[in-house]
Amino acid sequence: QVQLVESGGGLVQAGSSLRLSCAASGGTFSSDYIGWFRQAPGKEREFVATIYWTGGSTYYADSVKGRFTISRDNVKNTAYLEMGSLIPEDTAVYFCAAARRNGVVPLALKRYEYWGQGTQVTVSS
Repeated sequence: QVQLVESGGGLVQAGSSLRLSCAASGGTFSSDYIGWFRQAPGKEREFVATIYWTGGSTYYADSVKGRFTISRDNVKNTAYLEMGSLIPEDTAVYFCAAARRNGVVPLALKRYEYWGQGTQVTVSS
């Protein structure tokens, strides 16, 4: 059973940086994408970024492109989301999730089979 555990959230000021971690266990991820999503109060969960575990290809939502960087450490079985130039609109619960590769880059929630419990990120102005 795949398990994903996020960490690294917190309260920061606008303009700051923060790094989230997603520790993965219980499976092999050579055929997976690991994605980050976020959900702000009263809003739907939205795609942030995803990375193909083996090849390292990355994809980003337009709202975070140039500010966030997704990466992974194959040895530690951990994915990261480096968030820079944070703005209050980035405030949300951030989730990591795993999706099986099927030839189409998984940008939609429904493609992701396993989810972590989420970590809160709050950006003050």
